[in-house]
Amino acid sequence: MVLLPLFFAFAIELLVFWKYEGRLKLVAQADRMESDDAWERNVEASSYTYWAVFFICVLFAGLFQWVGVCLLPLINGGGNYAVDWGKLALVRPEVISVPTSIVFTGLAYLYMCLCFYLFFAGLILLHTLVHDLWKIGEASKNWAGVDYPYEVNEVSLRVMRGIFRCTVLGILIAICMKAQSSYLTSNGKNIVAWLVGDMFSAFQVRNNVSDGVRYRMPTHYSSLLIAISTCVVFLYGSIRLGVGRRCHFPLWRMSAVVALLFASYLLIDVFAGFSILMGVGVLLAMYGLFDPGVGQWRASELGNNQSVS
Repeated sequence: MVLLPLFFAFAIELLVFWKYEGRLKLVAQADRMESDDAWERNVEASSYTYWAVFFICVLFAGLFQWVGVCLLPLINGGGNYAVDWGKLALVRPEVISVPTSIVFTGLAYLYMCLCFYLFFAGLILLHTLVHDLWKIGEASKNWAGVDYPYEVNEVSLRVMRGIFRCTVLGILIAICMKAQSSYLTSNGKNIVAWLVGDMFSAFQVRNNVSDGVRYRMPTHYSSLLIAISTCVVFLYGSIRLGVGRRCHFPLWRMSAVVALLFASYLLIDVFAGFSILMGVGVLLAMYGLFDPGVGQWRASELGNNQSVS
């Protein structure tokens, strides 16, 4: 409820900066209307990608998953799935009826698939932004009116900080999804007790990760897709805007945080004490949201470094 709106807020802030400030700073020869038209053409070039993602989210993340995870178990009264809010009618029919559960879960999965689409649409826009900036940066090498590489590096640093924030939030969303589904298959009384118990189990000989019932967990696949997609956008931005440039990006610090966070996602419920690694990754990620440079470099330092070199 918090991470996804934050993702949208950071993504919109970065897109607004690029359209109304960053792009105009680099394309000095073009007026604002021409710059806006060029950016809109770049966005429209990915229109088929948006439609493809929309249909995939609606059909697979929405319809097919709802039918397999909720509708069929509710109708047939079974299924190898953990009992959660969507299948409460199977064990507590006095609380909610099966028809009401069907309608409620259908609306919930419709809302979920639309959120998925908006999330992936945001990632596509970020990818388009990086590609647009990279093309302008390559073309600006031949422009006399642009102080290359300082101007391009300054804008690129701002862009990579925004993408880093979005990447961190995307992986945190995936961690929440996977941790919740893993908790449902455990014997923990609540998710906090489950994580605390795992933390203490790291100092014991007995490995209790396998305790509990093994259910099908389709949320794992959805969360994995979210985590990989966000990391791909970050990797693309790092390659296009960072590798081979003398701009002193704190990319290795950002990349270390992203790698640790992604590893903590993959290792959820894999070994006893995974919650310790996950906690460290989440703490670093939260710090990175406030200081995406992770410690040292600022945009103003780029000019000083260029003058020294």
